[in-house]
Amino acid sequence: MKTKDINGFTHVKYAADHYTEEEMLQRSEAFYQWIDRRRSVREISDRSFPRQVLDQIILAASTAPSGAHKQPWTFCVVSNPEIKAKIREASEKEERESYESRMSERWKDDLKPIGTNWHKPFLEKAPYLVILFKRVYELDSEGKKINNYYVNESVGIAAGMFISAVHHAGLVTLTHTPSPMNFLADILGRPANERAYLVLPVGYPDADVYVPDFKRKPLDEVCVNY
Repeated sequence: MKTKDINGFTHVKYAADHYTEEEMLQRSEAFYQWIDRRRSVREISDRSFPRQVLDQIILAASTAPSGAHKQPWTFCVVSNPEIKAKIREASEKEERESYESRMSERWKDDLKPIGTNWHKPFLEKAPYLVILFKRVYELDSEGKKINNYYVNESVGIAAGMFISAVHHAGLVTLTHTPSPMNFLADILGRPANERAYLVLPVGYPDADVYVPDFKRKPLDEVCVNY
């Protein structure tokens, strides 16, 4: 492997994959057709799957680019039924208050096609809950704060790659964002430099699952050429 010293740090020669233009088009079309089948699924089976699968999914997500390569994320994996029950109880408490008093009528109308409500059984039923925390700063050996950079952007990209990796493994997930989410750090005993970002239950879909017949925006509505 060829290496090069840049600013006193070792860089390795990048090994790129090369395809013909026809192959690039075929691969990009195939990937789009495959990823377009992904859906957020709330009816998740309690059927187990090997933990090693989830470890590989997290490793894949952690290849995401991040500000100054700080990788400012922590994936907390919860399989303990008692902890899952605590998370569900606290989450439903916040969600119920949101649906009953915090959310506007327009917001609730926009959610009707999805069919969501404050009940979140998937938080207990899914074999694994993955709570993604963002690390807003680090601490050195003397307890001094060290900045992380572009934390929200970095963690958001990692979350997207996590979701794609779950789909690639033949499993399902959804993005759950109870608000506020401070209770998650309390339940899991996370350090002060971490903030809950997303709850991602992971598992197989239930035997008979229906999802909204949504159509995604066409290219001309999401892409502008200059």
